[in-house]
Amino acid sequence: MALGDGGIGRAEVLRAVGEFDRIGRDAFLRKYGFQPARTYLLVINGRYYDSKAVVGAAHGFLPGRGPLLAREFSGGRDHAAKLLGALGFQVVSREAVTDPSPRHLVEQIARLRVAHAEDGPRLYQPIALLWAIGRALRGEPRTLPWSRTNAALSSLLETYGVRGERPRPDYPVLALYHAGLWSLHDYEGTVPLAHGDAVPRRWFAAQQPVGGLALPVHDAVHGSGQARVEVIQAIVDRFFEGLDEVPLLRAVGLFAESVAEDLDPVTPDPVALAAQYDRLCTLVERREESRHGRRRERLTRDPLRSGTARRAVLLRSGGRCENPACSGQPVDVTDAGGPILEVDHIVEIAGKGRDHPSQMIALCPNCHAVKTRGRTRNELRAAFLEVVRERHARAGGAGPGAS
Repeated sequence: MALGDGGIGRAEVLRAVGEFDRIGRDAFLRKYGFQPARTYLLVINGRYYDSKAVVGAAHGFLPGRGPLLAREFSGGRDHAAKLLGALGFQVVSREAVTDPSPRHLVEQIARLRVAHAEDGPRLYQPIALLWAIGRALRGEPRTLPWSRTNAALSSLLETYGVRGERPRPDYPVLALYHAGLWSLHDYEGTVPLAHGDAVPRRWFAAQQPVGGLALPVHDAVHGSGQARVEVIQAIVDRFFEGLDEVPLLRAVGLFAESVAEDLDPVTPDPVALAAQYDRLCTLVERREESRHGRRRERLTRDPLRSGTARRAVLLRSGGRCENPACSGQPVDVTDAGGPILEVDHIVEIAGKGRDHPSQMIALCPNCHAVKTRGRTRNELRAAFLEVVRERHARAGGAGPGAS
């Protein structure tokens, strides 16, 4: 059946969604004979609905029509999902909801459709994303009224839009909404595409929606330091070739060591730990290299790099001092409930050391003091390099970074 010829409109879809809310998902799917959505979900006001089932039920609200059976049409991108998108609804992949992992978020960044200037991709969407990630890091509300989003992003686009971007936040917000990375609430009618000049501007002026990062994206970059760093680096790699991203990262609060910290640290199982440690080391190395293949100046302070390296070392340590001769670290913990450990460079940066886990160690305060000021500090540093080289390889970080 050609759904586009069936007359289903927003009113019928919203009636089906209302019934979905009223009787519950399981009863709704049973009533209309549908299985849970496998690929696409309809998103309305932050809630998720099985897109194909909603379309099938919506057909039954047309005058003189009945609900469609699951076998009568497809729920795929060119069918039910396409119809809902054409009606102005947000449709996202189920994977975006059920797998808000760093890997999937990076894939979403890679798939973004962007306009290009002569010297590279325009920065509308990365500026909006980095601003929202900074808010998530600080624990600020996920959504804001349009007036506040418009003011904040207009200022950032004016200052950091160096590829001809205008102070028009409606463009990136609409693009990110249709990509499933942004949510919009409290509006009526159809959400326009990020095309043209007058239509997006008029729609936001009239509707004044509330919006922000899509909930799964927000939760991932709020709670997980690894997700945060991976997404930031993916944005930098794709959009900032030939540009210095640091001023923008500073402006949105992301050029800080805290960017790599987990909100609720959880010690992973050994297999997951190895994979996470290896990934964090890879991210450190990507920050260490310039986008022209040359190593960044080692004396240049990069808290995003050092914060990621520090997070990897603490993960590797398992919460225990890495000095094999440690006489006992404090039994107390920090206000956040973590071990009292200090991550230190075995070879100082000024002495040609690296912000890399293979040259950094987690020490209790006593061992750190001996390593820094003790008479045996030179012997300790040589021993620590051997200890860390072994722990680095065992943790899963063996490779180019281990040198």
